[in-house]
Amino acid sequence: MGILCILAVALLFRLPDLGIRPMHHDEANQAVKCGDLQQYGVYKYDLGDHHGPSLYYLTLPAAWLMSGKDFAGTSEFTFRIVPVVFGAAIIPLLLLLLGGLDWGIIICSAIFFAISPAMVFYSRFYIQEMLLVFFTLAAIASGWRYFKTRSALWAVCVGFFLGMMFVTKETSVMAYAAMAGALLVVYVWERRVGAGAGNAYGSVQQVFTGVSTFRHCLIALVAAVFVWIIFFSSFFTNWSGPVDSILAFKSYAGKSTESVHLHPWYYYLQILTCWKKAPGPTWSEGLILALAFVGLIASLGTKSEDVVGGDRRFMRFMAVYTVFLTVIYSVIPYKTPWCLLSFQSGMIVLAGVGVIFLFNILRGHFVRLILCALLLGGVWNLAKQSWATNFRFYTDQRNPYVYAHTSRDFLNLVKRIEVLSKIHPDGKGMFLAVIASPRETWPLPWYLRSFSKVGFWTTAGEIGEGMFPAVAVVSSGEQDAVVSRLGANYHLEYFGLRPDVLLTVLVNQDLWDSFIKQGGASGK
Repeated sequence: MGILCILAVALLFRLPDLGIRPMHHDEANQAVKCGDLQQYGVYKYDLGDHHGPSLYYLTLPAAWLMSGKDFAGTSEFTFRIVPVVFGAAIIPLLLLLLGGLDWGIIICSAIFFAISPAMVFYSRFYIQEMLLVFFTLAAIASGWRYFKTRSALWAVCVGFFLGMMFVTKETSVMAYAAMAGALLVVYVWERRVGAGAGNAYGSVQQVFTGVSTFRHCLIALVAAVFVWIIFFSSFFTNWSGPVDSILAFKSYAGKSTESVHLHPWYYYLQILTCWKKAPGPTWSEGLILALAFVGLIASLGTKSEDVVGGDRRFMRFMAVYTVFLTVIYSVIPYKTPWCLLSFQSGMIVLAGVGVIFLFNILRGHFVRLILCALLLGGVWNLAKQSWATNFRFYTDQRNPYVYAHTSRDFLNLVKRIEVLSKIHPDGKGMFLAVIASPRETWPLPWYLRSFSKVGFWTTAGEIGEGMFPAVAVVSSGEQDAVVSRLGANYHLEYFGLRPDVLLTVLVNQDLWDSFIKQGGASGK
């Protein structure tokens, strides 16, 4: 019952007003990629610019249900409902960790997953990250169930979810490394200091040795490879896809030094600890970090089972895994804020451990009452931050989770084109031209998906002779060249795309005059 209540809270934060925030250029890019699959059944992995295909294939049920094969009929809800589902599904997924963690830890962790500002914000964001978090935790949970049962079925689940991690995002290899490192540390630890515990060490040794374990590892490997092949080959229609998924790491190695996304090692920790830019609110998930640190100490203690409950081997695995993954992501210069979710998920589990540890070591009803009051205050603060993050500061650059996001003014540009199409005799068949670099083009392709005659060029010189669009959307750097190319018979307006990026909209003067005569305002 408690998990169901927490799940309801998680959905309360994730579901409302999914279309309130303009599409980020990454979201729009993913949506158009999925749109090709929806309309034409075509998907081919792009090793240079896109992540794995699971997001697109898992979106198809929502797209078909809401608009059939009509990409133009999709909405923000169509796409964002997918990360919402996976973000909320983490709550019941935690139940698979019972035994490794006791009920109290599960409940506390579920609460933090439900209201964490970062978890909620990116659960409403159409990118791969929330799916990666879900599949990673599912792989860990399946591994725990296998550890307890040594069942071939759970071995298949481990392989399946490890495969789903890779077909979701290539950064899954960092989680693989952290998992392997944590398993090795726990094995060596138990071997050195746990041998005297008899069954405790023996059960660990049995998982790592023996014919059945080797056979189950092969089963898991086959399951993972099958998932890898079937998704990257576009269900056996593109056999270069699996090879390209490996070659893509060369491209990602180059991206790791891109200056636009270079940040210091403490960037993620700064976001989670204390973030404030200019006058305005302060964001902090410091409560989760502080409790995670307590949980880390408790998990590494020799009597963690007695003090916290659960299984010390699993808690030690989670502690070491989280530390390793945090370090890996921190030392890589290339950073985007949504990447922190991978290791924050481990921190949230450790935070649950930390809550129960503090509750158990503190004696006396009054002291525990104070602890509960402080924790409730901290949870309330996280909930308020989450609400503000997602429903008030959802495009504000002071929000640490808003990263080069599309401005709200951009929606005025889209609205202007929509209104003009109602006046133009060709309606949504009127000729639109977009002359801008790819960085200044997105998310326009998604917003113009219902228009049938849209041309995209990067420079004015690429526009053919005799081509005079009804409306042209132009980057500021190409404005003079486009005006010279098209002539003076255009009305100019200006709209913000994202911070420091301005777009010029050229409207055919006759169309503009008709717009004004029919009551159109000269402003936005």
